[in-house]
Amino acid sequence: MSNSILVSWVSWPFRDRPRASTLLSIFFVGMAVLLWNIAVVNWQMPFYYYFGMTILFMGLITYFIPSYYTFYDTHIEAKYLFFKVRREYTDFRCYFMDKRGIMLSTFRRPNRLDAFRGLNLRFSKDAEEKQELLELLEKRIGNKQ
Repeated sequence: MSNSILVSWVSWPFRDRPRASTLLSIFFVGMAVLLWNIAVVNWQMPFYYYFGMTILFMGLITYFIPSYYTFYDTHIEAKYLFFKVRREYTDFRCYFMDKRGIMLSTFRRPNRLDAFRGLNLRFSKDAEEKQELLELLEKRIGNKQ
């Protein structure tokens, strides 16, 4: 088999969802002020402020940066700002959809561990790739839940 690109798209929720992004930015500013008042002003420990803000931001980092998804003949690549995930189709046993994307699962049925072991594929803003992706996954994985 050749290693040609079958499906490729970019998902960037921060740009694609401006209303939610505005609300999230307001939330971050509010949390920054609250953590500053608690950790720096009251406790006089700025380490906790920077630590708390880092944890808060890193928990949602994939919302703020673009994600590049590319499907090849033999594998899937998901590229983020600092790292790249490369997984073979044979790693996954089922897939299921939600309103914003598809979760590729390593289990036969949806499982609570999917967030840690599976691969979450977010659609682009207009989800142009959705139908082509579903056809490809049906051929390669086949166990839609």
